[in-house]
Amino acid sequence: MRWFRAPAKINLHLRVLARRLDGLHEIESLVAFSEIGDWVGYQPGERLELDVEGPTALEAGPPEQNLVLKAARALAARIPNLMLGRFRLVKRLPAAAGVGGGSSDAAAALAALAEANGLPQEDERLRAAAEETGADVPACLFPGARWVQGVGERVGAPVALPEMFAVLANPRVPAPTRDVFEALGLVPGSPFDFPGEQGLAAGSAAVSFEALLSARNDLQAAAIRVVPAVESTLEALARLPGARAARMTGSGATCFALFDSALGAATACRTVAAERPQWWVRATSLR
Repeated sequence: MRWFRAPAKINLHLRVLARRLDGLHEIESLVAFSEIGDWVGYQPGERLELDVEGPTALEAGPPEQNLVLKAARALAARIPNLMLGRFRLVKRLPAAAGVGGGSSDAAAALAALAEANGLPQEDERLRAAAEETGADVPACLFPGARWVQGVGERVGAPVALPEMFAVLANPRVPAPTRDVFEALGLVPGSPFDFPGEQGLAAGSAAVSFEALLSARNDLQAAAIRVVPAVESTLEALARLPGARAARMTGSGATCFALFDSALGAATACRTVAAERPQWWVRATSLR
């Protein structure tokens, strides 16, 4: 069985631009990926199968509704006689946590099928299947720092980031994406007016550590209204020695603190884990 990484996606910066007439929200975000995540095993075969295991497997929902299978079926619908097979998903990331776990799993499954079927990464059918599976899946196909736009499906060129480290913390309370976006209170066809400065300039080919400190997440206030535990998580991270910034990723409830050294992040992670043993807490680098 061949194994593929499905790393956690972190939104270093996330602006909400507007709510479209179809009800979806236009965003602009700088995403990066961590060294931690799920693992997707793949063994070629005629039948499509999925086994789910791991520490957070129960949070992933019924296997038949998993995005791994949705992605495989979306690609099979575009490519006659596609070689399918058996997938083994090891879940380590929390669900409904803003780290793109399901999307990253789906992207890893598509990468596995592409390799088994001799498809180049640039194959338009691969990208189309990713878009059909979920808005975050296209970015997860090429895990590395990039700007994303639209509802997340428009993926830009790679972005150069400084060496940096983070502590990720989730209070073990789900933050349903739909609920958080609805809490913004935007009617279809209206722009989002954020009170304050724009933050990072979208499209930058390189972003410095200092620039990242001025980034923001427009969903953060809405997520706190839906899941008040997000606020206490941010406060706990902001108090950590050496933390340069604390912010929420995606639609929550996972939050992160940025550090400029691996030792600082590892030490802070141990502190949070000891103080909040019920939380999911990890130290990682970001790229």
